[in-house]
Amino acid sequence: MDFSVTTTWDGESVTHPPVRIKLSAHEDGCLMTVHAPFFNDPPAPPGERGAPAPGLWDYEVVEAFFLNDHDEYLEVELCPHGQHLLLLLKGRRNIVQEQLPLQFTANIDGDTWTGETTLPRSYFPSCVTRFNAYAIHGSGDKRVYEALYPATKGQFTDPDFHRLEFFQNIDMSSVLKSNTKGYTSDIWSKHTETGS
Repeated sequence: MDFSVTTTWDGESVTHPPVRIKLSAHEDGCLMTVHAPFFNDPPAPPGERGAPAPGLWDYEVVEAFFLNDHDEYLEVELCPHGQHLLLLLKGRRNIVQEQLPLQFTANIDGDTWTGETTLPRSYFPSCVTRFNAYAIHGSGDKRVYEALYPATKGQFTDPDFHRLEFFQNIDMSSVLKSNTKGYTSDIWSKHTETGS
């Protein structure tokens, strides 16, 4: 599955080549590949390449959200400098686990960057049905927020990537064999059992 982020969070057209995200089947989960413009603004976040970076959304980042019908979702944040951040959420903005480990590689080539990772099947909530993707770059009043599926034009004054009502349907069965109603990973089971 291929997606191109061509609009800002509120539906304006982007003025640069779009961020492209590809999802493919992998024996260990779902392969996610990013091809994106590189703005180098803001500068690289602190922390090592390949390591989780808290607050990564404050830097240059591409994000993907995988949501089910119970408002359980996986948030994936990938940075051109090699840092990442994965969050499990149960309910809007309710983080139940964060900074999950991930093998992620990113390469900058002039004014573009590419990234690749395999998202383990255990990180996905049971039966993902909806999806959205985002990109952020820039500093201060030049901060730009982009969305695959934007909010309704004129309805909001500020970006918020957790407006789950704007996520669109996705059929994950072709790229994630465990995407069924009967499957819940051990990671998600503990959050379901505790009601977190």
